[in-house]
Amino acid sequence: MVIEYDSFQSSKKKPFGAVVKGTEITFNIKVHASDDIKEVLLHVARDGHWDAEHDHPMTKKAMTYQTTFTPKCPGLYFYYFEVITEQENCFYGCLDGGFGGEGVLYMKRADVQMYQLTVMNQVEQIPEWYQHGLAYHIFVDRFNNGNPDGHINNPKPNSFIYGQKSDLPMYIRNSQQEVVRWDFYGGNLLGIEKKLPYLKQLGVTVIYLSPIFEAMSNHRYDTGDYFKIDPMLGTLDDFDHLVKAIHDSGMHVILDGVFNHVGVNSRYFNQAGVYDTLGAAQSQDSRYYPWFTFTKYPQEYDSWWGVTDLPTVDKNNVDFQNFIYGNDDSVIDYWTARGVDGWRLDVADELPDEFIMGIRHALDKYPDKILIGEVWEDASHKLAYGKRRHYLEGGMLQAVMNYPLRKLIIRVLTGDLKPSEWWLELMTLKENYPTTVFKYNFNNIGSHDTTRILTKLHGNRDWLQQAFGMLFTLPGVPCVYYGDETGLMGGKDPNNRAFFPWDKLDINLQQFVEQWYHWRAQHQWLDMADFAPFYLDSYGIGYVYWHDDKKLLIVLNTSSNQRQINANDMMLDVVPSDLAVAVKKCLIGMSLEHGDFNVIEDF
Repeated sequence: MVIEYDSFQSSKKKPFGAVVKGTEITFNIKVHASDDIKEVLLHVARDGHWDAEHDHPMTKKAMTYQTTFTPKCPGLYFYYFEVITEQENCFYGCLDGGFGGEGVLYMKRADVQMYQLTVMNQVEQIPEWYQHGLAYHIFVDRFNNGNPDGHINNPKPNSFIYGQKSDLPMYIRNSQQEVVRWDFYGGNLLGIEKKLPYLKQLGVTVIYLSPIFEAMSNHRYDTGDYFKIDPMLGTLDDFDHLVKAIHDSGMHVILDGVFNHVGVNSRYFNQAGVYDTLGAAQSQDSRYYPWFTFTKYPQEYDSWWGVTDLPTVDKNNVDFQNFIYGNDDSVIDYWTARGVDGWRLDVADELPDEFIMGIRHALDKYPDKILIGEVWEDASHKLAYGKRRHYLEGGMLQAVMNYPLRKLIIRVLTGDLKPSEWWLELMTLKENYPTTVFKYNFNNIGSHDTTRILTKLHGNRDWLQQAFGMLFTLPGVPCVYYGDETGLMGGKDPNNRAFFPWDKLDINLQQFVEQWYHWRAQHQWLDMADFAPFYLDSYGIGYVYWHDDKKLLIVLNTSSNQRQINANDMMLDVVPSDLAVAVKKCLIGMSLEHGDFNVIEDF
């Protein structure tokens, strides 16, 4: 028996990809069987309601069978096909791994992998400034010290300042591998403001800051006081001045919201009595005591991944909810009212959906704001602590940090992923994500949590240039991690957090990245355009955009050799037929050198 179905093709499933609830979806499959076919069924199950699987008989038209399905509720649905003959029951589902596109035949129901269907409650409205955003991620302590004499603002007790800015970061740990002396370089808010001309020239329109609230560590994910700027970074006046300067420069600013946990010496937990408040670790009569979960008071308590410096907050606690987003004077309200344009939520998978929704409701009181989540996997079907997450169905996250795309870029350039595999995984993301998420995800090839991109690419400058090219030409909002544009290297934390080498810039690379920033700014039509990827046999990848009368073609060689493109090399299945003809005409006979990254307009 042969069954033909491809979820990427509108001739087989229409409309493509994620849909809004109430949308009628048409399915078509072709069946070739030697036995008489008694019945063909589409089986659909709503996520978590497996006992209520619905059978949809398919109507025969020649060798094609057709039916429709209209999802009534938002969430995930999963589907597969069954063909019943006189001799057997055969099943057709997706490839193992949950990939879309062409599937495989299964002989046993228990083996079937089901296709995913994402259903939204509504289509998200995305601020225009963010749609066209060109972002830059600053780890504040490591970017720039703006004090004229270079002095460090309010050094913290039991910490050390590096002797020179070129010193590589390191931790002082005890025998339990806990950091006992935090290290600082002295970057501050004034330093960012003084470098706004640099960022403006680079082409940045969105600045994403690592946490800026008072904390003990250099990374400040151990919040001490949500309403206070860390004194090492400056004052509230410095913050207000910076926000105004950012806006006056035509840029926007996104803050890091760390709401899953706080610092062990925060004013809320206050284990060492640093603050004048009565902390949860000091008394069970504390206002903050119900915010935390103690297993043996006061020494043992829930903490983030067992890191005792980071007590976990109970996000179901109503007082904490009101504190973060529920009250008119909440954390979200306080800083957003001061001009913040959006928030990135740290460890979003640790925050209940209702908590994220509450933050979104608070943010929606202000016009044109964005809410981004830190999610490392495909966020459309994320499972966290045994629960399916509904980040992207409307009313919660508008975008996520696009770590899956980073992984695809790195793996295809280093040869860990075949071009055909790159294409399949990218198309599956496109199919699973709502269109607004796929188009406006927060893309990165590096962050404070990852190995530096040049290090990850084994120091290969050709790959680095291709990676930057992909970052700025693939769908989404590109975000450069500070220092990557000048070739900073470093492994995982803390080596990926060195100070910006202002006195030792890689000017050629910096200008190369600047060209990409400006190129993307000059091609804002891409943010509204249709997009389709393709691949070239085993040696290359590409993608095409089209919108109104504009077309753009990207093609790059991912192999280590020079190759000439032949007609049979091109896999253009998801490119519209008329456009595919134009792509072939343009590419046949083209020679691709190793490391090539070709941008072809109006072909």
